[in-house]
Amino acid sequence: MDALEAMRTVGSTRYFRAEDVPDEVVYRAAEAARFAPQGGNRQPVRLVVVRDRTKKERLRDLYLPWWRAYFEGAEAGTRELGEYASARRALLDANHFAEHLAEHPLIIVVCARIDALHVTDLELDRPSVVGGASIYPYVQNLCLALRVEGVATTITSLLVSSEPRVKELLAIPAGYLTAAHVVAGYPANGFPTRLSRRPVEETVFVDTWDNPIPPP
Repeated sequence: MDALEAMRTVGSTRYFRAEDVPDEVVYRAAEAARFAPQGGNRQPVRLVVVRDRTKKERLRDLYLPWWRAYFEGAEAGTRELGEYASARRALLDANHFAEHLAEHPLIIVVCARIDALHVTDLELDRPSVVGGASIYPYVQNLCLALRVEGVATTITSLLVSSEPRVKELLAIPAGYLTAAHVVAGYPANGFPTRLSRRPVEETVFVDTWDNPIPPP
């Protein structure tokens, strides 16, 4: 599988088979993912791969209040679309994913060393995002490398809201933050063959915002 095929079919998986993902598969994926670009080659990312059912149940319990608060509003907004509307189906699939979080094979907690992040946008009048530039390329590399191994993934950030309790549960040391959680396992229904995304002409501009890039 080449990189372009992996990017077009990685998607977000909500249903996983029960079988475990071996350590050697995770190792190979992380071995490749670590070459993601990051500022100053400071390599801030660390991963905690959670297999233990009791710990996954605790993570689920920390996750669900955040998810249910979000789902309540989103579900009301999609109800009028009808049972078979794609947005509603996607939301209900995401709800199944959340409610069954402890049953998924792996929950990979993505951590980063705070003093290795060079955050240059703290003074701007908007949410800071720059610190993620040294974290999320690694996360995407990890998902792509797992995809090559036949392992599906979903990235979620809701559990970051419970960071102090997650750090306590997993003995994550001081000086590290949690940036995302990647749920991974072998897909129950295969990988997507057709993902829906906006066309390039709507999202890429040349020189000024009102000049869309032309198709080749």
